[in-house]
Amino acid sequence: MPLNIPNLLTWTRILLIPLVIGVFYAPLTVYEKNLIATSAFVVAALTDWFDGWLARKLGQTSAFGAFLDPVADKLMVAAAVVMLVELDRAEAVVAFIIVGREIAISALREWMAQIGAAKSVAVSFVGKLKTTAQMVAIPLLLYYEPLGPVPVAQLGYWLLWLAALLTVWSMGYYLSKAWPEIRRKGF
Repeated sequence: MPLNIPNLLTWTRILLIPLVIGVFYAPLTVYEKNLIATSAFVVAALTDWFDGWLARKLGQTSAFGAFLDPVADKLMVAAAVVMLVELDRAEAVVAFIIVGREIAISALREWMAQIGAAKSVAVSFVGKLKTTAQMVAIPLLLYYEPLGPVPVAQLGYWLLWLAALLTVWSMGYYLSKAWPEIRRKGF
């Protein structure tokens, strides 16, 4: 494993997950819990963008980093979404859609890589939209309290449902891109 700044940022994202979850079990006020969890999630989300950018800029891309980065992303989102269900801030069906899609598409990408067709399931625009909706919805739902006239919880709720819809759409998109390769290989 190359020890470089991008990989350290990815590890930081993974290490922030227990803070996002654990703070809700700490003897703090609800406001403090919400603020700390939101801040940790936002920092983690920023490292997601920054580690990839930095790896390309510094020429520090690695096979290990390419493997660990999406794992860290999926762990972070899955942990936060499950916590939101536990807090009764999101429905279990939304969590299942989001987490289930992540598992299914990760498996699909792995399989497509094994048959030499990884490019057919490369990240798409709809996948990026899904990620953006998730990365905005989750901190809003972790924070939960209104910010002046802004109904943070309601906005986060609708954005998470939008993310779930985009999740289904992107999964269909990736499966449609993979299907010709699957048929061509006779699976």
